[in-house]
Amino acid sequence: MNEFVLAAGAAFWFGILTSISPCPLATNIAAISFISRKVGRPGYVISTGLLYTLGRTLTYVVLAIILVKSLSAMPVVSHWLQKYMNRLLGPALILVAMILLDLLSFNLTSNAVASWCNKRTGELGLAGALLIGILFALSFCPVSAALFFATLIPLAVKHSSGVVLPTVYGVGTAIPVLVFALLLAVGADLMARVFNKVTQFEFWARRATGVVFLVIGIYFTIAYTLGFHVS
Repeated sequence: MNEFVLAAGAAFWFGILTSISPCPLATNIAAISFISRKVGRPGYVISTGLLYTLGRTLTYVVLAIILVKSLSAMPVVSHWLQKYMNRLLGPALILVAMILLDLLSFNLTSNAVASWCNKRTGELGLAGALLIGILFALSFCPVSAALFFATLIPLAVKHSSGVVLPTVYGVGTAIPVLVFALLLAVGADLMARVFNKVTQFEFWARRATGVVFLVIGIYFTIAYTLGFHVS
């Protein structure tokens, strides 16, 4: 039970980190822009933020269910993962760490995608917020792809949790936008100040997580992948 609680905490942190990392943050800025269209109506702003959160969460849950169930339903793959998961985990964590530490970079056009989605869904009202949440969740960036496919999915497979852990992750990815929606309902100036603090926090949080992943990845690689005894 304690191990699963730790896994849930890790999934939530991965979600938060995904949401405030530079590339996904671009889509969240577009979501905030969409939400703030009716800033004079606090109830509407909060409802839009909740629907956006729901859209993101449902998308991650559905993807995770498909992946986890598919992997578990194939005996050969399931047995292979159980046997070699620890051997694969080390290199996977090192790869994720390199992405978090900006040692690997990719050129993606998430800003253009976010702007296009924001314009196309602008006339759908509250339903547009739900659609934006779904579309933005599917717009994987290097950081979000690494955290979802290389950390969350193996964690969900290990704990046979295709619903709970992805749900926690999905809520984590949408929490910052939901918080900003609440701040918008109170005042735009307050939201701007908090937003600046979040970007500063993200710089150090992502690198601290990257260092932890790198250390654990090196340990697992030495102990399991290379087969050296670590005392």
